[in-house]
Amino acid sequence: MFEHLPGGEILEDGLRDLAEARQSHCTLLLMIAGPRLRAHGFPIPEPPFGSRAGGEVLYLGLYAEHGKDAYPRYNGLIQRLVSLENALDATTPPASTPQN
Repeated sequence: MFEHLPGGEILEDGLRDLAEARQSHCTLLLMIAGPRLRAHGFPIPEPPFGSRAGGEVLYLGLYAEHGKDAYPRYNGLIQRLVSLENALDATTPPASTPQN
């Protein structure tokens, strides 16, 4: 559904995982981008641990999986997420400006 957007797989997989109450890299990324995605009308819940902590949880999970390679993987995922946010902004301006 969102495959035409850079990073669309993050949104598609993350929304599916959220609906199934499953924590994944994609759900953590959606939590990080929550304010901006909610401004576009996506049903992203407030994270119980705060969006900054979501990044920490993501990094720790990547570190557990990849060890010293976690940092470049984390940066790559964040860059992909920013590309998704920018593409959403370019195609449909947010309904409101998120408060960070």
